[in-house]
Amino acid sequence: MDNQEAVISKEARLAFMELVNMTSVPMSLNAVVRLNVADSIWQNGSNTPLTASEILTRILPSGCGDPENLQRILRLLTSYGVFNEHIHALERRYSLTDVGKTLVTDGNGLSYGSYVLQHHQQELMKAWPAVHEAVLDSSTEPFVKANGGETAYAMYEKRPEMNELMRKAMSGLSAHFMKPILESYDGFNGVERLVDVGGSAGDSLRMILEKHSHIKEGVNFDLPEVVAKAPKLHGVTHVGGDMLKFIPKGDAIFMKWMLVIFTDDEVRQIMINCFKAIPDGGKLIACEPVLPCHTDDTSCTRALLGADIYVMTMYRAKGKHRTEDEFRELGKLAGFTSFRAIYFDYFTLIEFKK
Repeated sequence: MDNQEAVISKEARLAFMELVNMTSVPMSLNAVVRLNVADSIWQNGSNTPLTASEILTRILPSGCGDPENLQRILRLLTSYGVFNEHIHALERRYSLTDVGKTLVTDGNGLSYGSYVLQHHQQELMKAWPAVHEAVLDSSTEPFVKANGGETAYAMYEKRPEMNELMRKAMSGLSAHFMKPILESYDGFNGVERLVDVGGSAGDSLRMILEKHSHIKEGVNFDLPEVVAKAPKLHGVTHVGGDMLKFIPKGDAIFMKWMLVIFTDDEVRQIMINCFKAIPDGGKLIACEPVLPCHTDDTSCTRALLGADIYVMTMYRAKGKHRTEDEFRELGKLAGFTSFRAIYFDYFTLIEFKK
């Protein structure tokens, strides 16, 4: 029987070409972060449209650089909503969209730019051609196979510059994602001792304590080598340990963006340890990416699914993003009797009650 040749439409051919060339998008984003383009345009809030040549003059006062190549990068990112393009008399000028403003450095020296740079370090980039290996052999992640058997976290521990970039990347995201949660979530009411599991430098815990002054003590719980470098924070005690073995006692347990790097069995064990650490009526409050049940082409779904592949490739081949139903079932297996999910943007706040 002859194979029937597939009929490919013009739209399908264009969609395919976009997919194949999509690598250009994050790498162009990485380029504008390295060049500090966003701060050059923003200039303390002016956001005045500038030509590529004017941007280069602010970046490189010496007059070096190629404005034509910069403009090519700006045009691509304009098509993805990072910049606005203003054309007058054949001259192209660029200003920041709301997406572009995420790359502007704030008063604390933070922006989403560190997250971009963290994702595109050479050691991580080496893992991408081996994504298929996670299908052929899920006993370890492609990052390990691409980097001589070393895990990403082991490398972060040995390489201070990588560890610092990771810290800045997480801190740069925390403030923006935590703000809507702190403004609308009432689940911290009545809590006097709050434990932040995997709290790193304590940024999220600090923000919670500033908002909820009734919380008498915050415990920042992370690996010993992590909390050893954490700054002193008012009202916060840093405790080192392994969440798979125990979790300090508190009225409530909080964690953000932690469960994605663990297998289902490990997540259940962590939840059991949380269950043991809180009193009757206590809560586990997990702020996690939650996958939709149905796959669509919205920005949120694509961001969540893309990050799921990132976890699989870099951190744990069997770590993953989960659906609401999967979280609910894991909570039941750990002993929690009450569950609710509150959706924000990228993150969902999941509350398990004992």
